[in-house]
Amino acid sequence: MPKTSLFSSLAQQLKATDFAVHPEMIGHVSAFGDGILKVDGLSNVRAGELVIVGENSYGLALNLEKNDKVGVVLLENSIEVSTGQEVRSTGQILSIGVSDEIIGRVVNPLGQAVDGKPAIAVKEYEALEKIAPGVMARQSVTVSLQTGIKGIDALIPIGRGQRQLIIGDRGTGKSSIALGAILNQKGQNVICIYVAIGQKRSFLSQTIAMLEKRGAMEYTTVVTASASDAASMQFLAPYAGVSVAEYFLRQGKDVLVVYDDLTKHAQAYREISLLLRRPSGREAYPGDVFYLHSRLLERACRLNSEHGGGSITALPIIETQANDISAFIPTNVISITDGQIYLESDLFNAGQKPAINIGTSVSRVGSAAQIKAMKQVAGSIKLDLAQFRELQAFAQFSSDLDEKTKKQLDRGSRINEILKQGWDEVLPVEQEVASMYAAVRGFLDQVEISKVKQYETELLEYVQGGHPQIFESIIKEQKITEDTEKTLVEALNSFNALHQEWMI
Repeated sequence: MPKTSLFSSLAQQLKATDFAVHPEMIGHVSAFGDGILKVDGLSNVRAGELVIVGENSYGLALNLEKNDKVGVVLLENSIEVSTGQEVRSTGQILSIGVSDEIIGRVVNPLGQAVDGKPAIAVKEYEALEKIAPGVMARQSVTVSLQTGIKGIDALIPIGRGQRQLIIGDRGTGKSSIALGAILNQKGQNVICIYVAIGQKRSFLSQTIAMLEKRGAMEYTTVVTASASDAASMQFLAPYAGVSVAEYFLRQGKDVLVVYDDLTKHAQAYREISLLLRRPSGREAYPGDVFYLHSRLLERACRLNSEHGGGSITALPIIETQANDISAFIPTNVISITDGQIYLESDLFNAGQKPAINIGTSVSRVGSAAQIKAMKQVAGSIKLDLAQFRELQAFAQFSSDLDEKTKKQLDRGSRINEILKQGWDEVLPVEQEVASMYAAVRGFLDQVEISKVKQYETELLEYVQGGHPQIFESIIKEQKITEDTEKTLVEALNSFNALHQEWMI
C-alpha cells in the first residue's frame, strides 16, 4: 500500500478530533528499531492512540511508561524514521472506517481497500479496541448456525452468538471447515467476515477467487494482514474484523467471523511485545497473551431484543504442533471458547475428511443450537460412533465375532462413511437430516461401503425429485412429524428396492 494512500486514509479519521478537548502534544523519537519507537514527551497520550511520526508515517501508542516515555509501534514498515524525529499525538483512538459498502470487499486492518477497486465510502468509524457487551445485554444461544457439514451440525452444533474453536495440526482442514461454513450462509441472512492473519498472498488470492466463484463474496468481507505485512498489522487484523462485525451487529444482523488463525496472531503480538520489552510469561510468550484473545473473543455475543437482537458468531482457528492441545496457546483459547472442533492428522491421513475427532470435540451449547429435526436423528450417533471405534480396535485381534458385534461394526462403519464430506460440498439442513436418518435407522446397513457416498447423492436427488414435500415439511416444521417420517420411510424403502445391486 503506497505511503500517500495510508497517510490520507488515516488523516480522514482525524478530521473529527476535538483538539480543544485533546490538545496536540509533540514528542521526539529517542530510540528506534524493528518497527518499534521509544518516544519522549507525550505526557497525555492514551494507550491505543494514533500518533503521527515525522511527516507521513503513523504509529500506535502501546506502552505507557514512566517519565513520559511511550512505546510506539509503526503501522507499516518504514525506513524514514530517525532519532530526534518529531512525533505528534492525535487524540484519536485507532479505528476502522465502515459502511454497508464494505461487504464484498477485501480490506486491510485500517479499512483500506486492497482489492484494486475504488475506495470504500466511510459512514462511521469503529474503534478497534472496545468493551464487549455486558451480561444483561445478552441472551442465550438458541438459534442454529448451520455449517452444511454433517459431522458438525449433527455432533458439535454451533449456534448464533457462539465461540467455537477449530483446532488441529497444519494441513488437517481447519481453514476448509471455516470456509465451508461461510459458503453455507448463502441465503441464510448472515454476513460473514473472514480475517486472514499471516497467510501467504497466494493462498488468500485462491480463497477470494473461490468465494467469488461460489457467490459468497456477496455477503462476505475479507480483512487481511498477510505474512509480508508488518507485525503490527497482523496484530490489529482480528480486532478490525470484529469491529466491522459490530457495525452490522448494531443493525440487528447476524454475523459470522472467522479468525484464520490466532496462532499467527499470538506470534505477531509476541514479536511486538518483546521488542517493547514487556515481561515474558510461560513458554517465553508475554504473560498477557490470554487477555489478547479473551478481549477479542468475548465480543462475540447474541444480544437480546432490547439491544437489537443481532449476533456475532466467532470461529477462531488454532494450529497445534504434533496434536498437542495442552500447549500454551491452545489451552488459552480452549478455556475462552464455548467448545472446540478438534481435527486429527491421523484421521485426515486415513481418509476421514473432515478429520473430526468425536471424542475430544465438544460444543458447550450442545443441542440448544440444533433444530428439533436434527436432534431427532443425531441423538444416538455419538454413542454409535464411540462404540464402533472401541469395537473396531477390539475386532482387529479377533476373527470370531458374534452377530450383535458385527451389526454394531456394520452400522458404525456406514455412519462413519456418511460423515465423510468435501469441505465445499455443503448441504442444506433438510438434506442433512434425511441423510443422517437413513444412516441411523439402518437403511444403509446392507449397502456396500464403497457405494455409500453414491447412495447418499442419488437418495437426496430421488427425494428432491419424487418426494419434495419431505424437505418442505422439515424446513417449515423444523422437525420430523409423524406424517413426514412415514413418507420418508416409504421413500427410503422404495429407493433401496430400486438399487438392489448396491446391497450385500
